[in-house]
Order: sequence, then C-alpha cells, then structure tokens
Amino acid sequence: MRHIRIILHGKEAQNIAVRDAVRLLRSERCKIDVRVTWEEGDARRLAREARQLGVDTVVAAGGDGTLNEVVNGLMAADNRLRMPSLGVIPLGTANDFAHACRIPLAPLEALLLIAELPAVPIDLAKADSRYFINMATGGFGTQITTSTPEELKRALGGVAYFLTGMTQFTSISAVEGEVKAPDFHWQGAFMVLGVGNGRQAGGGHELCPDACLDDGLLDLSILPQDDQRSLAETVQYLMLDGGTALQHAMVTKRVPWLEIRARQLLNINLDGEPISGQCVRFEVCPSALGLHLPRHSPVLQKNVGLVDRL
Repeated sequence: MRHIRIILHGKEAQNIAVRDAVRLLRSERCKIDVRVTWEEGDARRLAREARQLGVDTVVAAGGDGTLNEVVNGLMAADNRLRMPSLGVIPLGTANDFAHACRIPLAPLEALLLIAELPAVPIDLAKADSRYFINMATGGFGTQITTSTPEELKRALGGVAYFLTGMTQFTSISAVEGEVKAPDFHWQGAFMVLGVGNGRQAGGGHELCPDACLDDGLLDLSILPQDDQRSLAETVQYLMLDGGTALQHAMVTKRVPWLEIRARQLLNINLDGEPISGQCVRFEVCPSALGLHLPRHSPVLQKNVGLVDRL
C-alpha cells in the first residue's frame, strides 16, 4: 500500500476539510499519516525524516513557505536515498505556485490528484545553497510583499500590497546591480527582479509568465528603472495589475544559471522565505524530483499553449 505523509502547517491543524479528505482516502486506498508543524524549521525536518524512512509521497499542506521548507528538507537528506514524490495541498494566503500549476485549492480535490495521478519530473532552482521550487524575487516588490501583514492580505488580496507600497513610498528606491549568465550581461538600476522556475509570486504577479517547471532552464525578468515611468505608476501596475502592463518593459532571458551582484545589500524572497546578500548565484537542478500535477497543467512543456485552447 502506498505511504503518503502530509506535513501540515500548524495553523491548519483543525482544518475540517483537510481532516475529511484524509479520512476518506485513508479508508479507501492509502496509508496516510499527518505530521503537524509547531515552529520554523519543522517542515524541513519532517520532510527530511520522511525521505529517510522511505515514505512514497510527501505532501506539503500549507502556503508557499511551507512548500519551500518541505522541498529543502527532501533535498537535505542523503542523496543516495530514493526521493519521494511531492504533492501540494494549498492552504496559504496567496498560493502562487498552486495557482500557476492549476493545482486544486480544495483539500479533497488536491489529495485525490496526488493519490490518482502519477508524479512528473520537474526542475528545482537553487540560490547559493538554498533550494526553491517557484520563484526568487528582488527589488522593491520584495520589500512590499514581505512587509504586508498576513491579516491585510487575507482581507484585501492584491490591494493589500498596493496599500503597503503607498505607505512605504518614500523608502522605495531602485537597486544598482549587474547580472551575468551564458550569452547575457546586463548592468543598471532595476525596480524588480524575478528568477522563475515557476511563474508568479507575491499574490498573483506573473513576473515569468512563460516559465515551465520541466525545461531545464530558469526564466529571468528584470524591470529596469525608467525615468519616464513614475514610481507610483510602477507600484500600481505591479500591485494591482499583476505586472501584465509592464511586461513590455521587462528584460527577459532563459538561462541555466545566472549571477547577480548588487552595490548594496540585496533582499531576495525565495518562495516567501527571505535571504540577503550582495552576490547571489542561481542555478537550475533539472528533473530533481517528481511532482503530482494536473494532466493539463500549463507549467509543463507538453501543455504550452494547450490550456488556452481548452
């Protein structure tokens, strides 16, 4: 019998929908156990232990931050051990990764997908020694998304980011930096930086709208500072429009690795988890693990252009 271990964010321990989904599948077809997190680092530790114990599938039940911890825990185990497949039950505020992948938001539907559909190989990305599955972002957008209170995000959605951006208006500035990658070099001041294995971050902002999880490449998007575009307009487009109005202004490139050097300390958000430094190297890890996705998930190469026709 297949062994599924769910790593559940502690705030969702009493989630009735999750409990009902586990009860239904546990009685029918799978051995399912649940481990609940208490503090930061628990999801990483529990995921590492699950791989060491030979669990077949590890499920991250929480937000994008929980998913990031689970991925890093799986990758931290002895690489000679068999890698479990990965599933996602989206229980966060934004659920950017799940939305882009078209993973169901309802716990029962998400768990049925994990139980019934085979995992497909996907890439992971790495920022120095830290793995991420979705996206790394830098620039003022990172400052805004990380400082927006969870309560405000739950109440107002994307408008919350805009309001936070307006309150921090006077402290927002461009970042001076240099980006190097194979056949690519860019230098200047940027407002937003996105390095995508996935497509969107910060509550629906599609910084890398064409990224695929299984192409062996990272999608780079840079929004340069523009004297013709006011800071207020930039904040408005990014926070309320999801960034689509600024896609024409983005400098983009698809690369296997890249290095960023900044003149000042650069704050970067990895799937909701902050890191900082003046020099960061990003690289892709092709086919690093198997992920349970819908058959027509748009983030797979075979489905590019297909979803729009369905």
